[in-house]
Amino acid sequence: MEFTTGGRLEVRISPADVGKRVSVRRLDDAGAPGAKFTDTVGVLTSWDSGVLSITRRGGESVRIAESSLVAGKAVPSAPARRRGPAATFEELSRTCARAWQPVESEPLGEWRLRAAGGFTRRANSVLPLGDPGMPVGAALERVREWYAARGLPAYVQVSTGAEGTQERLAAELERLGWIRDVSAEVRIAALAPVGDRDADVSRVRLERTCDTAWLARYQRFGEPGPHVTKVLESGPSVWFASVPGEGEAPLAIGRCVVDGRWAGFLAVEVDPAHRRQGLAGAVMTALARRALEEGASAAWLQVEADNEGARALYDGMGFATHHSYHHFRPA
Repeated sequence: MEFTTGGRLEVRISPADVGKRVSVRRLDDAGAPGAKFTDTVGVLTSWDSGVLSITRRGGESVRIAESSLVAGKAVPSAPARRRGPAATFEELSRTCARAWQPVESEPLGEWRLRAAGGFTRRANSVLPLGDPGMPVGAALERVREWYAARGLPAYVQVSTGAEGTQERLAAELERLGWIRDVSAEVRIAALAPVGDRDADVSRVRLERTCDTAWLARYQRFGEPGPHVTKVLESGPSVWFASVPGEGEAPLAIGRCVVDGRWAGFLAVEVDPAHRRQGLAGAVMTALARRALEEGASAAWLQVEADNEGARALYDGMGFATHHSYHHFRPA
């Protein structure tokens, strides 16, 4: 990381750069013998009373005393895309939302309030793509009231880490006392290599609906009801995959939503006793081949940040992180 001009370290940012992606270097324990430099890259979300707040790609906020800065500059809004299809944050966010639709929704300005009886945070959280039409604090009060009326906790889904993402909103939520609860990555890849993998798909069955057997493997959220199947079967073109076993529940399942050029992979699960046998890969390959037949060319999926096994699987398939998203809740 190069900060110098003519051999000198320079701070080339100011409060006027709030909202931009920056790279800064600060001195830890300034004045102490052997003090070290620390570099931070992210979106500058505030600069008040001598303190900078920077939100990193993964959603973590860092507060830095202005007096500790030794260098700083604005940098391109997002790192260069190295692989996978080109995609804007807004296009990908709306595509992901169409693949996991709530039972009930209501606009709040350009925000969208979503509810589905508590089945998953994604279907029971605010999607804030735009301006709520009022100050953020007032909008959040409306959010809390709306979810409380339905007996649900209030969540706001906020994204970070790509051009056009919502670092400033994340910082404002933290300032207002909201807590980042769960984080996940949205990953993308070319679809053809997923479908071209050498996987045994002979046992994979594809259906248009999720039957009781499929739900028996997926059932992680209590007794499935109409609200669960409505969410799962929502989307432009939905496919359910399963690998039958000897018991009622399949050995492996998966779900794919085809939406124009995009194929989204969701709910990929394997019986714990049959993991590391290639079943998840077979399910995704079978679904990818069907999506290719429908004209899709790009793939996306979501994986929680702490799911190391799934992350390794998707690394091997060529999926790269596009951005992260986080669910914030009131303290």
